[in-house]
Amino acid sequence: MLVHERMSTRPITVKEDTPIDHALKLMRDEKVRRLPVLNKKGEMVGIVSEKDLLYVSPSPATSLSMHELHYLLSRLTVGKVMTKDVIIVSEYTSLEEAARIMADNKIGGLPVVRDGKLVGIITESDLFKIFVEILGARDMGVRLSMLVPDQPGVLADITRTIADIGGNIISLGTFLGEDPTNSLVTVKVADVPEDRLVTEMKVLALEITDARTCASCR
Repeated sequence: MLVHERMSTRPITVKEDTPIDHALKLMRDEKVRRLPVLNKKGEMVGIVSEKDLLYVSPSPATSLSMHELHYLLSRLTVGKVMTKDVIIVSEYTSLEEAARIMADNKIGGLPVVRDGKLVGIITESDLFKIFVEILGARDMGVRLSMLVPDQPGVLADITRTIADIGGNIISLGTFLGEDPTNSLVTVKVADVPEDRLVTEMKVLALEITDARTCASCR
């Protein structure tokens, strides 16, 4: 799956000369936490986050008058507080690479650029939705987590066994296990009772760490 399949294609943007109070209001109205910043030519020149704007906003405990506050906020623009060295991705970047870049750089969103032009944005919220989708969190089924030996053919044995007992695999994910010799596998299966699925996995000598039947696992 690539970034262009899940990115927002109409990102909310601001200009460099936008006052910070206007930018904050726009964020709250649109329910976003970051805004790409464009110059007069429509080129992206930075990005500003809600945290950036709140950091430079006057404290409620300030001794400034309302007139002084209004003047100060009107003079302080997005261009003065934005991040100029923006980390970007292309629309053909894989989603896992975009997620890695966000995690490694501790950022919550990435502008998506094509030929120097902003064409979208991918955020941590988009990735959370994908995580829900991958694990089938909205689907009815038996959710099973197992410690699986890191050996060729083990996953094939699991999926074949599930198919043999009439199960339909809704989702299957592999995660880091307890040590390099194993992985934690989480599978969600429809059309088979929980006790039957657990029994068959134990026949394969797999360690079951969690089993539950649910539509929306919590």
